[in-house]
Amino acid sequence: MIEIKDLRKKFGKQEVLKGVNIAIDPGKIYAVLGPNGSGKTTIIKSILGMVIKDSGKITVNDQDIDKSASYRRDIDYLPQIANFPNNLNVQELIKMIKDIRGENPDESHLIQLFGLEPFLKKKLSNLSGGTKQKVNIVLAFMFDSPIIILDEPTSGLDPVAMVHLRELITEAKAKGKLILITSHIISFVEEMADEVIFLLEGVIYFKGFVAALNRQTGEENLEKAMAQLLKSQYA
Repeated sequence: MIEIKDLRKKFGKQEVLKGVNIAIDPGKIYAVLGPNGSGKTTIIKSILGMVIKDSGKITVNDQDIDKSASYRRDIDYLPQIANFPNNLNVQELIKMIKDIRGENPDESHLIQLFGLEPFLKKKLSNLSGGTKQKVNIVLAFMFDSPIIILDEPTSGLDPVAMVHLRELITEAKAKGKLILITSHIISFVEEMADEVIFLLEGVIYFKGFVAALNRQTGEENLEKAMAQLLKSQYA
């Protein structure tokens, strides 16, 4: 479980998070939605300790993240932009991540699933954006952590890879894992998410089931419901 209480963060004079409160439970897929600049990535990076919050409290599986960094071992993370060392090849990168984690999982099924065998000895600098994203997904799913955080996981993926990504997320949910996703692909969110958290200018305007948001806004799908929510806040 991840619990966030009164989370606040400023960058300079800009208040990015304005007292965010969220409780998210295992065995569900949550999608954090909102326009660019709404604070989605800041929330994720605050959970991971990559952004130092100004105030508030974050607990991960009942651990206060300010008191110990060990909670991070419970999280697998896929960043929005994967800044890999360009001098390494794919095989070397995977080994480096295993060494850092001190674990030695068998990632061969993921390599095969995403067709990465021909790229294992290729430098990361020579890979396309879509292939790098497949490597990114392998790194996020090859460990068996109870929490998975995916920041724009569909970026650059071809349709076949998208199918496999959906399968991995569904399997993770079936194992009782907590999955937190940000995505601009509304159809992907609508298909995968159990609940959505709609964020606007650092404030949560909705948290709940997609169907409940549709009912609240009187719209028939998530895309129109989000547009209606935005319209009502700016009216």
